[in-house]
Amino acid sequence: MPDHSAHHRLPAHGLDAEQVLARMGELRSGDRNWRGGRVFSLVYSAGDAVHDLLARAATLYSAENALNTAVFPSLGRMQQDIVSITAGLVGADRLPAGDREEVRGFLTSGGTESLLQATKTARDWGRSVRAIGHPNMVMASSAHAAFEKAAHYLDVESRRLPVRPDFSADPDAMADAIDADTVMVVASAPSYPQGVIDPVAEIARMASDRGILCHVDGCLGGFILPFLEQLGHLDRPWDLAVPGVTSISADLHKYGYATKGVSVVLYRNRRLAALQPFITTDWLGGLYASPAMAGTRPAGPIAAGWAVLHHLGTDGYLRLAEDAHLAATSIRSTIEATPGLAIRGRPDATVFAFGGDPDDGRIDSFALGDALAERGGWFFDRQAPPESLHATVHAGHRSVVDQVCSDLASVAGELALSGDRSDDRSATYGTA
Repeated sequence: MPDHSAHHRLPAHGLDAEQVLARMGELRSGDRNWRGGRVFSLVYSAGDAVHDLLARAATLYSAENALNTAVFPSLGRMQQDIVSITAGLVGADRLPAGDREEVRGFLTSGGTESLLQATKTARDWGRSVRAIGHPNMVMASSAHAAFEKAAHYLDVESRRLPVRPDFSADPDAMADAIDADTVMVVASAPSYPQGVIDPVAEIARMASDRGILCHVDGCLGGFILPFLEQLGHLDRPWDLAVPGVTSISADLHKYGYATKGVSVVLYRNRRLAALQPFITTDWLGGLYASPAMAGTRPAGPIAAGWAVLHHLGTDGYLRLAEDAHLAATSIRSTIEATPGLAIRGRPDATVFAFGGDPDDGRIDSFALGDALAERGGWFFDRQAPPESLHATVHAGHRSVVDQVCSDLASVAGELALSGDRSDDRSATYGTA
């Protein structure tokens, strides 16, 4: 809970703009320096020029409200363009013409809302098509925590199964967990914790055979996997073109390098997509309709998302994907070559978990994170179980990869000799 012991009240007299900005600068002084490439979490950087464009585009729409696009038709057009571009990237363009024309989608505020909406749609599909009163969804333990939030909010049972030794979902275990009340199975592309792409084709085929829905959580990979494929760095079926996949999500504010928060959720056909929006006339204000959870929606992220897609284009995203791939490959190679360190599982893209090799036992993963922060200001999220550090490697890390690799090897060598352990065993991804 927030600490309210020191109450902060509205000033009796307002400050001028420069004073306000100066105070904000003071507040930011303790924040991590993500612009310097020291942070491997939360922020994705395509460079200062792109950040400048994002700021200008968001400021241009800082006051508008995407609640009603009849008032701001430009926002309606930008949303349609973002959804259409995303659909093309995640497999819709490879569907037969008739199927391609059926794909529909919506913008949300981020991956969590996209997964909430996919779960809500599956629940309502179960009610309307199968008359299911107590629905459940089946997924691996590596699936994002937002599915647990969705289960809690929407009264859908979450059935999580252990992953295989390589941290991928186990289709056989998932098949055994499905019953007459299952409305959806989940596959990750890739999973957030270890960066592993689940066997999407097998999971989707199983769902299709059982007549249930299959959602691919591509929030993390939706805007980098297509470009890694084009570059020849990836050859795994994972997207909307896989038979049996009925919905997919992709975050533009991750490897799409857009302003927080804008994500896309897509459905294989319009009948399924029609279950997502909320519409009512049961009040005194007329027709109320919203495509996702939020009513009022900030226009700035929508404008910034549209701007970055048109600014970077295919060639820009290919360049950024190659930079991220090279940086990730260098860091992984250093980890694999350093005694006492190990990668967790077999990550498929530019996201992975690493730490002390459990078979070696000399290096404490959390002590490694502490030492990297002290040595070079490097920030890696802690994870558990198993205890590890999480690296979301993006294009902005290309310029600092030699330094982080050097510090990583040096710190690991010191810890292997000292055997130091961190007293703090916490692993926090989000805060309340």
